[in-house]
Amino acid sequence: MTGKVEVRFEEAERKRGTILTSIGVTCAALGWLTRGSTTLMGAVALLAAYLMTGDRYQWVYIWKKTFRRDLLGLRVLLKTMFRIWMWEKTGTTVVTRFAELARMTPDKKAFIMGDRSMTFGEGEEFSDRIALYFKRQGFKSGEVIALFMETQPEYVFLWLGLAKLRVVTALVNTNLRGAQLIHCLRIAGCKAVVFGDELSDAIKEIQKDIPDIPLFQFNSPERPSAQIIQDAAPLAMELNEMTPEHFDVVPGKSRDTLMYIYTSGTTGFPKAAVIPNVRYLLIPLGAHTSARLSPEDVIYDPLPLHHTAGGVLGAGQALVLGCTVVLRKKFSASNYWNDAAKYECTATQYIGEMCRYLLSVPPGANDKAHKVHTILGNGLRPQIWEEFVERFKIKNVVEFYGATEGNSNLINLDSKVGAIGFLSRLVSSIYPLTLVKCDEVTGEILRDSNGRCITCGPWEPGLLLGKIDARKAILTFAGYADKTASEKKMVRNVRAEGDCYFNTGDILVMDHFGYFYFKDRTGDTFRWRGENVSTAEVEGVISSLVGLKDAVVYGVSIPNIEGKAGTAAIADPEKKLDLQVLAKGLRSALPAYARPLFVRILPEPPLTATFKLKKKELLEQGFNPTIHNDPMYFLDPKSGEYVPLTEKVYEDISKGVIRL
Repeated sequence: MTGKVEVRFEEAERKRGTILTSIGVTCAALGWLTRGSTTLMGAVALLAAYLMTGDRYQWVYIWKKTFRRDLLGLRVLLKTMFRIWMWEKTGTTVVTRFAELARMTPDKKAFIMGDRSMTFGEGEEFSDRIALYFKRQGFKSGEVIALFMETQPEYVFLWLGLAKLRVVTALVNTNLRGAQLIHCLRIAGCKAVVFGDELSDAIKEIQKDIPDIPLFQFNSPERPSAQIIQDAAPLAMELNEMTPEHFDVVPGKSRDTLMYIYTSGTTGFPKAAVIPNVRYLLIPLGAHTSARLSPEDVIYDPLPLHHTAGGVLGAGQALVLGCTVVLRKKFSASNYWNDAAKYECTATQYIGEMCRYLLSVPPGANDKAHKVHTILGNGLRPQIWEEFVERFKIKNVVEFYGATEGNSNLINLDSKVGAIGFLSRLVSSIYPLTLVKCDEVTGEILRDSNGRCITCGPWEPGLLLGKIDARKAILTFAGYADKTASEKKMVRNVRAEGDCYFNTGDILVMDHFGYFYFKDRTGDTFRWRGENVSTAEVEGVISSLVGLKDAVVYGVSIPNIEGKAGTAAIADPEKKLDLQVLAKGLRSALPAYARPLFVRILPEPPLTATFKLKKKELLEQGFNPTIHNDPMYFLDPKSGEYVPLTEKVYEDISKGVIRL
């Protein structure tokens, strides 16, 4: 709606520009006829005619509306680039940067969680012990160790200690189980697994499949006596027995790989995205500078530490910028503002669904009785933006867009409602992003007769691409542990022969002022609960559970809910499908966010004439059971079983009576 209003407003301004153009041309003509072209009046008239002819008035108008924003954007970009350049020049890594902060403020709290906290000095000492311990275990620079643990202050300092050895840490998603978990360990070449006692059951399930990978169990200080599983080393106990000792850090470089963060894609299994030191330094620095934060700010981070948002952008505010970061093991809508008030947070993090959940909680005493001036995140829906800001008294919304592994990052610096960021003409050569036309169903990029990508105009949906330039830290693409997967994300010959761009896989639109708005994801991946879900992966799991029947998986939109809910259309002409068996199998094979919320039973395989699975008609019909005759079922959140999707249930879901 905002876009339509702006378009109408711009049309009115262009009409006004046409009138002014006529006046300007008339003045210029009169000046020339009266030989006044050499006079001040003639010069002004000619200048007015020049500025107001054609589209020039439009650009003057746009410049007038955006120059303050653009100057701020330029300042943020240059400040970030300069600091990263200095860090690269001096060989700064995350390890050396944190050591510097620990020397300056050893007694300042780095992380707080519940009643526990760790200071910068304690974090440095703990990470030293981690480095010494694993060095004595024989691990060497360049090797990979997986970290499979829920949020706690020690989490960050575990991988920081390994980084002191130049050992790469693979941050494994705690939702993964079985084959997916094994895949993550294998694809990154993990030489060991450090896991939290709370996830010991998940490790036991796969222990027989990874006999060659040593296990180290870390018992939280809250559960020091938790039972150690067979063949695992009691890491916390052995660390406590070590004498505190300074560790001489193995020298490293800014472009060295620091960690792997897993991101799902269209290939079916999670991919290990390479995070170099310089990228870990860049992400929190960019957010910090954009939000105008300082080391005195206290950041609330209730997001998982194995994700980029929580573990890099959030935790990095402490490791890189010296802020105090408040952690929470799992997001709680009812405690969000209570925590913010209790710990005197001045900035908080969010992802799209969180904002909707926060609004759904009944008004509380701390809705406005807090010190939060800034919220940072992505996915705040335009429909609830103003209501959210008003209810919770938020001065500054820093909505951003980006991918774990990508170089195409956008930030909304002026709290523009609904915008995920902007691109100014002042920085177009410094930060070359572009929207190109594509097939919105297949994601295939369209090209002109010269083989070049076709640039989108205002309000034309297009695929966002970011130019890859290894010389600039903000434009690098480190790729994945799987080099084949890296190549698939690159688009060549976009604007010129031989150039190379990163393909975000997202369709955006840009208005006349340079603001970007998210539209959709391309390909067979959809987003639900803040996670990317691969339809190919889910289809494979379902097919194996239901006797290799044809199954189509796709995402459907639900009113007022972020993302798309998984739906499985299964061919069952013999009517032998056992939904209880399916539900049980999905619980053991897939994380909660990837399990289809809806199941549709088809009387015949959904095949095209060329034997391809068809989705278009299914996508168009969504999850409405009244527009077709196929039985549909809904995954009841209380029982965990599939129940009939009646018209009443459909209406309750659509109206938000049934909470998902």
